[in-house]
Amino acid sequence: MAYKKLSEQVHELSNPQRSDTFVKMFRDAVRDGKFAAAYMPERFTMPKQFTRRGSEGTYQRDTKEMLFEVTPKFEKWFDEVNRELAAARKGGTIKPTVEAIEAGLVDFKKMADETRKKMQASYEKGQALGQTRSKTKRK
Repeated sequence: MAYKKLSEQVHELSNPQRSDTFVKMFRDAVRDGKFAAAYMPERFTMPKQFTRRGSEGTYQRDTKEMLFEVTPKFEKWFDEVNRELAAARKGGTIKPTVEAIEAGLVDFKKMADETRKKMQASYEKGQALGQTRSKTKRK
């Protein structure tokens, strides 16, 4: 039987900024009997960077370590949860970073289309502005 620590599993998340949500979902699944896990005496630091409103810098949170059995049922659960957490979240968008694009969390083609549209609109606005100014000066 293979055992794994929760702290190791957290590092396999596609989006480490969702580690707090993952730990919460993990504990809910254990409580609901989806798989077995046990608390360990130590604690570990989650990879998520938290920010305090109105202050500079970030901080990290610690949580209780847990040990669990790696079963096919757990692997299936983790794949689903990881995909869910990597996808767009409620209330916010994933920042378009190189990592997010490479992981497939952000659609590069869609970003490129939006950029082209913005550039075209900006260009047309500039052209229109230039034309109106040249017409008014001739009077």
